[in-house]
Amino acid sequence: MSLITLGVDDLARSRQFYETGLGWRVGQAVENEVVFFQLNGLILSLYHRNAMVKDIGISDNGDGFGGITLAYNARSREEADVVLSEAKQAGSRLVKPAQATTWGGYVGYFADPDGHIWEVAHNPYFPIDAEGRTTLGG
Repeated sequence: MSLITLGVDDLARSRQFYETGLGWRVGQAVENEVVFFQLNGLILSLYHRNAMVKDIGISDNGDGFGGITLAYNARSREEADVVLSEAKQAGSRLVKPAQATTWGGYVGYFADPDGHIWEVAHNPYFPIDAEGRTTLGG
């Protein structure tokens, strides 16, 4: 995977959430059209939802959860709590506070301003290198 595009209702609001609220740096942007953030080895794109639906050629019936979550892996439980707090302060909705899992991790969820669900997790079995790349533990 090299790029994830989120269909958003208000591009300026979503850009502000990710750029100012979460502190992500915009790599490229076409004013009022699309915003790109360079992440660790992939790109997150924000694109007008109605334009995305038109490009794809589908209807947008607003059924809600699309069966996918995006994830941020943290180096520790404390970092996961900080990320969830920052997301909430930036205007997200806390879906589920972080808590210990049966498999030894620590996981919580928030929804961005357009309802995209993000998992924030500390998984002790997925190492994170100095550049922030998460890998499968060996």
